[in-house]
Amino acid sequence: MDSILRKEIVLDKAVLRALAAVFFIISITLGAFVRIPLPFTPVPLTFQTFFVLLSAAVLGIRLGLFTQLTYIFLGFIGVPVFTGVSAGLVYLIGPTAGYLLGFILAAIFIASFIKYARENILLIIGIFCFANLLLLLCGVIWLKMSLRLNWIESFFIGFIPFLPGDTLKATLAAFLFWKLKPRIKSIL
Repeated sequence: MDSILRKEIVLDKAVLRALAAVFFIISITLGAFVRIPLPFTPVPLTFQTFFVLLSAAVLGIRLGLFTQLTYIFLGFIGVPVFTGVSAGLVYLIGPTAGYLLGFILAAIFIASFIKYARENILLIIGIFCFANLLLLLCGVIWLKMSLRLNWIESFFIGFIPFLPGDTLKATLAAFLFWKLKPRIKSIL
């Protein structure tokens, strides 16, 4: 009982980090199920980006990247983790595949630069928002190529509709990370 009060139930940080990675893989998957289809684009609104951004800040570069790659690999081998309970290679070449690549780049960016933000909430928000822009741009580029659109069409169906919500998700994820950062450091 005394160890519970001192929050020392699991002392092995490697186990805690592995559990955190599993938690984020599950969270990104569940975020895919929070899905709002838009009639003018093949890309739905989801809650995945919130967890992608947060996982990168919490887990760091290696484990954050591992989390994104594992999520994509699970979908590739047929586990229905993608938006719309989808999976498989067909999904990975479909119109939303660029956003999955964006998950990886956003995670690398955040994990690489979050240490420079220290306790500055505005800098943390800026890093999260910029990473989110990288994610959206990957989606736009893929939409342009896969649907053979021009740049303006690609931005109108793959970037503009998502900018307000993704900015809000990035800001919320940044605030949550900022508030939990001292506790995260002690646990992971």
